Amino acid sequence: MSHSTFTRQRPAMILAACVAVGTVLIRGHAFWLDNAIAVGIFGLMALSVGLAYGQAGILSMATAAFASVGAFGSAIITTRYGLSPWWGLVPALLIPPLLAYPLARAVTRLSPLPLSIATLLLSGLFEIAIREGGDFTGGYIGLSGIPPLLDGAQPMFLLVWTAVLVAIVLYANLMGSTVGRAINTARHDPLRATADGVDVPHLLAGTFAVSASIAGVAGWLYAHHMSYVGPDSLTTQVSISVLLMAVVGGAGTLLGPLLGTAVLMLLTLYLPAAESHGMVYGAILLAVLLLAPGGILGTRWRQRVRRPPAPGASGDAASRSHAPGAAR
Repeated sequence: MSHSTFTRQRPAMILAACVAVGTVLIRGHAFWLDNAIAVGIFGLMALSVGLAYGQAGILSMATAAFASVGAFGSAIITTRYGLSPWWGLVPALLIPPLLAYPLARAVTRLSPLPLSIATLLLSGLFEIAIREGGDFTGGYIGLSGIPPLLDGAQPMFLLVWTAVLVAIVLYANLMGSTVGRAINTARHDPLRATADGVDVPHLLAGTFAVSASIAGVAGWLYAHHMSYVGPDSLTTQVSISVLLMAVVGGAGTLLGPLLGTAVLMLLTLYLPAAESHGMVYGAILLAVLLLAPGGILGTRWRQRVRRPPAPGASGDAASRSHAPGAAR
């Protein structure tokens, strides 16, 4: 393995080591296995945010909507038509990008605020469509009895985190390629990217479509883990939560969204009531923006904690250097 390949895949290796250690530590503990599965599923959604927002600069509020497409698509074909739950991966992978690409072509020229409002509108429309879908989507009741992908929490844990590892490997390869460098250039300097021959709208829309596909896979895993999806399962609130998770961990880094997901979700286990989650999330976000604007993993901590020189120190040095008899 070359040095560049090793550097590119180092986050995946770190994650694989953490998953291996976690597998040993929580084996046989149903409570922690269930929470680890949830962290992996929502971590995939946060990775979707990291790719769209952290790399391409597309501030989307439709992450949960794309996850819902994967969740309901798989739930419908398994509960209504009796197909294997593994077939649900096909609509989860393909339908979200088909929706995301034309949306991104239309809105990526907008500034971040109108762009986020446009994706928020899409999310709201999808929630209405679910509620008004009648027997097809389960309406206000939802769909229950969704078959599991695997029997037992331990195999599901391994499946979810294998999916996360695959996503990280593909993500690292993408951002380490010429396409990934073009994505970063298109975000920060679209005029230069255009001058270099890059079709900026197509590139950003394609990146958004890939991120939507990751969210769709997360929705597929969610549906078959919970065995139920309804109109209140993957709402706009979930999109806001995974956005906060990505920002807290470092949206511009590979492992930052996963770290932010783990920190916030495991922290909520010890909060007294669900009503306090939003307040705590907001407080953590404020602290991160003040102390680590790039997120936990996206901040150069050595530079931030390095003490500034004492007042007058430079002046004293200068005066000493120009004092009579000072060495020249």
